Amino acid sequence: QVQLVESGGGLVQAGGSLKLSCAASGRTISSLDMGWFRQAPGKGREFVAAIAWSIFSTYYSDSVKGRFTISRDNAKNTVYLQMNSLKPEDTAVYYCSAQKPANIRTMDPDYWGQGTQVTVSS
Repeated sequence: QVQLVESGGGLVQAGGSLKLSCAASGRTISSLDMGWFRQAPGKGREFVAAIAWSIFSTYYSDSVKGRFTISRDNAKNTVYLQMNSLKPEDTAVYYCSAQKPANIRTMDPDYWGQGTQVTVSS
């Protein structure tokens, strides 16, 4: 079992940046694919980004590609999401997730965090 706790959310103006962190406990994440999803008000949860257990493989949704960067530090058991050039449509609750090694392009998490709110003002 792994517990995931997100942090780093907040209020930022359009064009600004935020860096989300996801601290894991209960087991090492070094053998897990890690990802971020988000859910905007009135909408379903959508995939944002994922990074494979092998570290070097990443995948992004078209809506964030080129603006967001996912990374991981296995020594700290932590995953990050650097978000640049934020837009009002990025406003959502952001969830950290983890899955046993599989295809990160069709990520189907086994574990979820509680989420952190990101609000981008225009």
